Amino acid sequence: MDRLLTRLERRFGRFAIERLTTYIVGGMAIVFVLAYARPELLDYLTLDPSRALREPWRFVTYLFIPRSMGLIWILFSLYWTWLIGQNLENEWGAFKFNVFYFLGALGTTIAAFLLGPQGNFWLNTSLFFAFATVFPNYEILVFFVLPIRVKWLALLTLGLIGFSFFEGNLAVKAAIAIAFGNYLLFFGGRLLALARGQQIQMRQAARRSSFRPPPEREEAASVRACAICGKRQDEGADIRVCSCEKCGSPRELCLEHARDH
Repeated sequence: MDRLLTRLERRFGRFAIERLTTYIVGGMAIVFVLAYARPELLDYLTLDPSRALREPWRFVTYLFIPRSMGLIWILFSLYWTWLIGQNLENEWGAFKFNVFYFLGALGTTIAAFLLGPQGNFWLNTSLFFAFATVFPNYEILVFFVLPIRVKWLALLTLGLIGFSFFEGNLAVKAAIAIAFGNYLLFFGGRLLALARGQQIQMRQAARRSSFRPPPEREEAASVRACAICGKRQDEGADIRVCSCEKCGSPRELCLEHARDH
């Protein structure tokens, strides 16, 4: 995937939208203000396939609809979206970030025409998982107090998404599948390589442990003892190596048996 993106960027990189996250967050803020003043406006912004062909702005405006109209929530949502998108764009570059986001938006649009109206929730969730994969050890403050790394938050979110997938209707299943299909398109190779690397490390560790002699045997082999009486050097015996004609091959004997045997 990275090679393909590199080739595409050489040809089309000049068309990438710089600071795309800023426009997304700005659009969400504008929609919130307008909808807060006139809630009926939201009906003109959703991705409704039965009306989108006559009102083409819906293909874009649904991307800016906030998940909630609560004041505290929108402040958190705007900051969180900006944090994720800005860090990904800085890491990937504008072109790759544009491709990831607009592929997800295209998939969401297709799902809307096949299965009914869709929102931007799962698209934004796939952005979070991309962020957690690229920056797994990034720490955030939960409730502004408890620090937690985003990789653990992503695993918790993955469990909730799995529940939503199995309990949701066909439209929900399709939206989740498309969002995470986009994620796997970008990160499938990386996750597979990571899994293979962990398997190789486990096999190497098992191989090294199989070649390592047991500690007891190593200790026993290093202690010299008399071949006749069994007295050990670590017990104070004076062990000598005897190679007389009677012994034949060299063997270890205590001093007493080395003199008289």
